[in-house]
Amino acid sequence: MSDIETITVSDEGFACVNQVGDFEFTVDATDEEGPNPNAALVATYASCFLPAFRVGGQQRDHDDLGKVQIDASADLDENDDLASIHFAIHVEADVDDETLDEIVERAEGICHVHTALREGLHADIDVYGDAF
Repeated sequence: MSDIETITVSDEGFACVNQVGDFEFTVDATDEEGPNPNAALVATYASCFLPAFRVGGQQRDHDDLGKVQIDASADLDENDDLASIHFAIHVEADVDDETLDEIVERAEGICHVHTALREGLHADIDVYGDAF
């Protein structure tokens, strides 16, 4: 058994319903019934990075960063593939720039999505026809 198992279903069109454990959410390539896959990936990346940032803060003796907000933006290339991602991280606590840089560096090592977004990580794919 794998560590993570999900089920993604599309009965028609381009919207997909994803089941992850007890959670269900929709991703839609047309942005009609949910965010598109690129937007969902950027949001997932930020959702992973923010708690990693908090842990990095704790490891640098900043247990209370207060409110932390990531404003994420991304640019697409001519094929609508992600070309770049930018995080603007806003921290309520008064922390000097050098410490913030150290926290970011530590968060990069903790965030699983940051680690996964590397060249060469692609799904191994098997396809089964007449499956239903």
